Amino acid sequence: MAELPNPRFIAHFDLDSFFVSVERLKDSSLIGKPVIVGGSTDRGVVAACSYETRVFGVHSAMPIKQARKLCPQAIGVRGDFESYSHYSRLVTSIIRERVPVLEKASIDEFYMDLTGMDRFFGCSQFTKELKQTVVKETGLPISYALASNKLISKIATNEVKPDGQIEVKHGEERQFLAPLKIERMPGIGEKTAVSIRKMGIFTLKELSEANPALMELRFGKGGFDLIRRANGIDDSPVVPYSERKSISTENTFESDTLNVEFLQSELVRMTEKIAFQLRQQKKLSGCVTVKIRYADFSTETKQTIISYTAADHVILTTVKELFRKSYNPNLQVRLIGVKLSHLLQGEYQMDLFSEKTENMKLYEAMDKIRNRFGEKSVLRASGLNKL
Repeated sequence: MAELPNPRFIAHFDLDSFFVSVERLKDSSLIGKPVIVGGSTDRGVVAACSYETRVFGVHSAMPIKQARKLCPQAIGVRGDFESYSHYSRLVTSIIRERVPVLEKASIDEFYMDLTGMDRFFGCSQFTKELKQTVVKETGLPISYALASNKLISKIATNEVKPDGQIEVKHGEERQFLAPLKIERMPGIGEKTAVSIRKMGIFTLKELSEANPALMELRFGKGGFDLIRRANGIDDSPVVPYSERKSISTENTFESDTLNVEFLQSELVRMTEKIAFQLRQQKKLSGCVTVKIRYADFSTETKQTIISYTAADHVILTTVKELFRKSYNPNLQVRLIGVKLSHLLQGEYQMDLFSEKTENMKLYEAMDKIRNRFGEKSVLRASGLNKL
């Protein structure tokens, strides 16, 4: 008789108000007070805010000027992405050492596939103890949910924040989802929610019982998926997190060169190219590598850890510094390369903690032009030099 497959156990960990929590670790006077992270002037956007601030209607991506009107007593913090990167890596290392399969969904969000571990440890107790370990070793508050799939675990985690924990047992998925508003489901944005409400559907129970033909008429094939998800069905796997994934580019020259200005312009062009690819994939990089191969085929490679980013100007500063440390002006260069690794999937496409929003708007505008007319349609002047 064939053995039945193990029931899935998927845990979702979310660091509560992560950026604010890190700032509070650095400055205990911020504990219990309304805090806005994102800039010390009114020109930026809210990158994060404390739960004490959210009750006034403040939320991420809101202009700080508007946030200050809603909550004038909030304390503004410019933000320290280097610290956030450090704590994100610390939490990652703690979890990765203890679970069989880890997916790092963003800088402060993790999925774990614990399937099969219930036979040996008991997934409920294991997940509870893992949370306690993370809190003890980092000082960061965390919420989590244990369920049969990623969708349920994510929704459940959001329902018990802050500093909460819950287990949605197998077979209870629909019962758990039923009373929740449709906006609680990931993937249902404001516009989609308006369309669904116009159909007289306001809860996930009502969505789970919706007429498939009408849903297909309104949303196409995606309508069936909405019904499936409202019934708690999600087969998506936990994708193992690996810092080996990278984006890179190399250029072998037709003739070896000593022209340092040309080499530097090539580095600019190459960095712009892969940083654009990084943003297109909605990822950040936490490590930069520069490779130089000389005419005698000797190769010099240097890399350094950086704060997670996808901004050209930030990465380019590191690339130039690594090149300066690696380059031997007495040897002709055959090849140069740039690689971005330690990639992290996330919503933060650039450093949101800059006081200026101009850089963000500039990148958005350039990327739109590149998407329409090609990668080479917008380039820095310093990347146009030729041999």
